Amino acid sequence: MRNFIVTIDGKSYSVGVEEVGESANVTEVKSVPAAVQAAPKAAAPKLSAEGEKVLSPFPGLIKSLLVADGTSVKKDQPIIVLEAMKMDNEITAPCDGKVTFGVAKGANVDTNAVLAVIG
Repeated sequence: MRNFIVTIDGKSYSVGVEEVGESANVTEVKSVPAAVQAAPKAAAPKLSAEGEKVLSPFPGLIKSLLVADGTSVKKDQPIIVLEAMKMDNEITAPCDGKVTFGVAKGANVDTNAVLAVIG
């Protein structure tokens, strides 16, 4: 069994590969140890506990923020475009108020992640 570190989309995974059967031609490859570093993560914005939370209805990618942070929005106004399965979905404000985002463009989010707070 040989162990490798594979990086996919900035996330590192440790994998083990096992040889199956006899191998007549084995080539030894010398590797140079490299420091494995995770991609730096931006600090999450501090969201106010006051206000109504806007939660992600499903996992996806934040394609765009349709208003600036701190903007006053009206109920049902689109504020975020969330891409899931190659489809763009508009996330709307649940109430009137000032929007404070908890995500940035290009972020991947899980179901029920706090996208923003309207307060």
